[in-house]
Amino acid sequence: MLAPGFELLFPPGDNLERAPDNWFAIRPVYDNTQRNVNSWGVIGRLRSGATLGQARSQSETTAMEIRRINAIHAGADFHFRLEPMNRHLAEGARPTIVVLLGAAVFVLLIACANVANLLLVRASLRERESAVRAALGGSRGRLICQTLAEALLLSGLGALLGTGLAWASLHGLIALAPASLPRRDSIGIDPPTLAFAALAAFAATILFGLPLAWQAARRDLMRTLRAARTGALAGAPKLRNAALIAEVALAFVLLIWSGLLLRGFRALQRVDPGFDPHGLLTFQLLGSRGGNQPQGRAAFMREIQNRLRAVLGVESAGASNPLPLAGGVYATRWGKEQALADPSKYQGADFVAVLPDYFETMRTRLIAGRTFTREDNAPERKVVIVDQLLAAKAFPHESAVGKRILFLLSSVEPEPLEIIGVVAHQRLTSLSDLGREQIYTTDGYRGHGVVDHWTVRTVGDPTKYAAIVRREIGKLDSRVLVAEMQPMDALVNRSTAAARFALVLMATFATVAALMAAVGLYGVLSTFVRQRTAEIGVRMTLGATPSSIFRMVARHALCLSAAGLAGGFAASFALTRWMGSLLFGVKPTDPVTLGLVTILFLAVIATASWAPARRAAALDPAVALREE
Repeated sequence: MLAPGFELLFPPGDNLERAPDNWFAIRPVYDNTQRNVNSWGVIGRLRSGATLGQARSQSETTAMEIRRINAIHAGADFHFRLEPMNRHLAEGARPTIVVLLGAAVFVLLIACANVANLLLVRASLRERESAVRAALGGSRGRLICQTLAEALLLSGLGALLGTGLAWASLHGLIALAPASLPRRDSIGIDPPTLAFAALAAFAATILFGLPLAWQAARRDLMRTLRAARTGALAGAPKLRNAALIAEVALAFVLLIWSGLLLRGFRALQRVDPGFDPHGLLTFQLLGSRGGNQPQGRAAFMREIQNRLRAVLGVESAGASNPLPLAGGVYATRWGKEQALADPSKYQGADFVAVLPDYFETMRTRLIAGRTFTREDNAPERKVVIVDQLLAAKAFPHESAVGKRILFLLSSVEPEPLEIIGVVAHQRLTSLSDLGREQIYTTDGYRGHGVVDHWTVRTVGDPTKYAAIVRREIGKLDSRVLVAEMQPMDALVNRSTAAARFALVLMATFATVAALMAAVGLYGVLSTFVRQRTAEIGVRMTLGATPSSIFRMVARHALCLSAAGLAGGFAASFALTRWMGSLLFGVKPTDPVTLGLVTILFLAVIATASWAPARRAAALDPAVALREE
């Protein structure tokens, strides 16, 4: 008896049940079976004191011996791959999580820089007040504590608001997250998460607030008390400008990342999967499917096909094992005549067993030859169909139809099979992964009843036919279970879920970052205009036009933004290499993306700069001079 709730976690792509109802002990006997089929995954626990490196070294010694005594394994470059279970679980999601964590840190830094800028302006406005407090006996430590208390209050309120937003959006994010995200069902806001958020807020406050508080407490009292009112705003302009440049650079990097993901996602959506997913209903049959005799299983499969074809609105029906994009592939080996003398010449490929009419149902393009007929669906028919990749590899610059290849699947001796057709390559595991070459045999070649993933081509929405399909199969055999019924479009969407999830989160981060950078630029320019109000009044009195004042402010904004964009370009070139595994069909240095993002960001900068520049140009010289 296992403990309640016991489960073994595997990556979702392994297509394994996490909590099965029954467990069976498998006792393989190798004395009377051939050893060319490798179909088991092994889970082991290291002995106390042993290291993973030692286990890998010993397993490689065993693999070398296997390659030495078995030429087929030598040709396939056979190795054992030992990986820690936790790394294996998170392998597919790790790049996405790392990049998104980096983006979240960037947003945090931008927010800190923005708040630091605002605190600098506030400290400048309160310079005289702080000087008076110091002159009346206020200690430097007291002034620092006052500034830090204000910063802690702001960060605390921000952390509470952020926690509320996270709680409100959590369910939507979990629904959007791909199935490959480890432990997705257990994601939630728990005490460790809240503790981390509080610690991050406190650390950010100390990191950015303490230097500002220290600077505010060590100003020259006499200079501050003698300064004019507008002079109070002149404090720490270099710090404010540096913070703004950092904001612009970080926001620009996030926008570039978002643009690259968007371009990659669009390229992924345009990938030809090798079939037409629209109007396809898929499901899996579990059960005996016609008994233990090959004739009974063959008759059962034919009857299902006939019943489904007879349904009004169904164009055709087929079946395969495995189903494209459903998870799991089956490896086989093939070779040409040279492999008879040298088994190392055998090469790997993915194997798919199908029923006749499968390619017609999937609308997979026939490139040469023909597809399977019902007469081909028998063990004595030694025919295969290969995809265009294998045909080009095995018979370059000539037609593969009519040629023979040696096929090694479940037999010890290779079988020569005739190629009767060449079809387009199908994406079996993922739209982003081209995969290996493919070999197709009929269901009958394996003995009937091997295929269990069905596809039904319908007119209109395939989900409307789900109940009818279940009813027809139930009439034939009520003991057969119909499972995982869904349209093929759902499998295609699941294949792009990870890219869509990363894109949505990155676009959200980039949008927030761009808005904060725009707010920061607006604040810096507004301070710049207030600092130079008297100067602007003098300039206008001496003949400066509103347009020249507008250009002066805009020039200042452009200089700061240009410095930030330059830093963003440098940072993006240094960091986008970490995004290589998340991008599809686009390079990290894609010039189109860089150009479009630059134009978009310049538009954001122009929008944020317009109001302060327009306000400066509209100043009344008399009012501006009275500021002095």
